Amino acid sequence: MSHKKSLQTDKERLRWLNNHLAYKMLDEIDKKCLEDIKQAKLLENRSNATVNRHFAIISSILHKAKNEWEWIDSVPVIKKLREPDIRIRWLTHEEADILLAELPDHSCAMAGFTLATGLRESNVTGLRWDQFDMQRRCAWIHADQAKSGKSIAVPLNDDAYKIIKAQIGQHLTHVFTYDGHPVIRANNHAWKKALKRAGIENCRWHDLRHTWASRHIQNRTPLHMLKELGGWSDLSMVLRYAHLSSKHLHEYAGNLSVRVFETNLLHRQNS
Repeated sequence: MSHKKSLQTDKERLRWLNNHLAYKMLDEIDKKCLEDIKQAKLLENRSNATVNRHFAIISSILHKAKNEWEWIDSVPVIKKLREPDIRIRWLTHEEADILLAELPDHSCAMAGFTLATGLRESNVTGLRWDQFDMQRRCAWIHADQAKSGKSIAVPLNDDAYKIIKAQIGQHLTHVFTYDGHPVIRANNHAWKKALKRAGIENCRWHDLRHTWASRHIQNRTPLHMLKELGGWSDLSMVLRYAHLSSKHLHEYAGNLSVRVFETNLLHRQNS
């Protein structure tokens, strides 16, 4: 989600909350009030995930009112609605190679850089030269540019370094450009047409980030290190990828299978 879209979404949520909570005192927001709001939102055919995002704002305000401002004594329990687990879409090496070959040069460079660094679309399209230190082979995303609100250090591996080096001299301030102008969106018509030509279905630009994370897990990058590399604020976001690698479990899986076999064999011999 781009920064502009994120701000628009936040404004819509705040407008919705104002419609339901206008003229209410903070200590009047109790369990019954929250349940009424939840039912009203569900009647609008909103998804559980959407309702949870709205309630996260209410929870944040109430906890701040209690813990920082000391305006209320307690916060009612806000239970999250169950959200369905969504299967993570990631590209195989073969799919990625085919897709990169179909993309126009400027999109190919951005996609390749995303696969090498895992950065979000808005962070890639908005990259400026003053965010790089080519001698130290690193870049950084400032806190106000990051979804988590925290700065992200971006080490440049060989692929990322070569891609950035190839962009030098194309624009004074921005790294990725098209026809002399900074790129605004990567998930555009050119992207969708390339997907169609490559025969790849059900794939968004953000799935390049999923692909980057999946490859790290499959190559045994520790979860806590992947969290730092990806700029996630919560380890739970990284745990979505944990199931993609089982190498570290093989030695333990073998412990039980031998004992089960021996126990079964002994039982047969004694019967």
